[in-house]
Amino acid sequence: MSYFGRPATPYIPGVQGVGVLPAGQRVWFATSAGMAAGDGSLAQVCSVADDDLVPVEAGIDDTALAALGLSAVAAWMCLTWRAGFRPGERVVVLGGGGAVGQSAIGAAQALGASQVVAVCRSDAAAARARAAGATVVVPYVDDVAALAGALREAATGPVDVVIDPVFGAAATAAVRVLGEGGRLVNLGGSAGDAATFSSAALRARSLSVLGYTNNALSVAQRAEAITAVAALAGNGKLRVAHTAQPLETVADAWLATKAGQAAPRPVLVP
Repeated sequence: MSYFGRPATPYIPGVQGVGVLPAGQRVWFATSAGMAAGDGSLAQVCSVADDDLVPVEAGIDDTALAALGLSAVAAWMCLTWRAGFRPGERVVVLGGGGAVGQSAIGAAQALGASQVVAVCRSDAAAARARAAGATVVVPYVDDVAALAGALREAATGPVDVVIDPVFGAAATAAVRVLGEGGRLVNLGGSAGDAATFSSAALRARSLSVLGYTNNALSVAQRAEAITAVAALAGNGKLRVAHTAQPLETVADAWLATKAGQAAPRPVLVP
């Protein structure tokens, strides 16, 4: 399946051989490759533990679900589990044009957010964020005060939740616009490994800065998450912009990803 910053590959179309699911059952699965020692899924046939197989019943095609992958799982769990999102809350999504960002935008809208503000670096990323359902898109600028001001202007009130796959200056700015009891959930550091927060602001507004990794999920949590996002995607409420390309182009896909040029997200098809 897909991992953060990597090309995605579709899950197997059906179970073969002996297992707890009937032969031919359409499934989704994740592997530890890229996060820990283990085999990946870039193959036509893979050996997968029964517990890691998630039956897929939603009306979404293989390529679209592969594009969502673990990025959508992360976005969903950041909102529902780590942030404890409640309907009616305002959400800011940093890196709104990426796979995690697009997933977080769609998930927040589906969960009943009153407003979803996305922060994007480029016009192309902004277009993807709008297509995913962002209420407002704020262009990213390096100046923390200017970015915080733009976020305040874009939001119609205090921000409750920030989904942050980038960290750095963007996270510093986003914390400044969190309202009372606001939560920032970080799951990546593509823009920098450090951010600066005011102790006085954290204490005065009872803010929370939380970390997230898919590695912390139980098998049951991961299965529940992929089932939820697949259902939303099947109903047209969640999507990640992607292009399908043959497995033979894997080297080009990896190089494009490394260079930060893999957008829309490439999905490799065995």
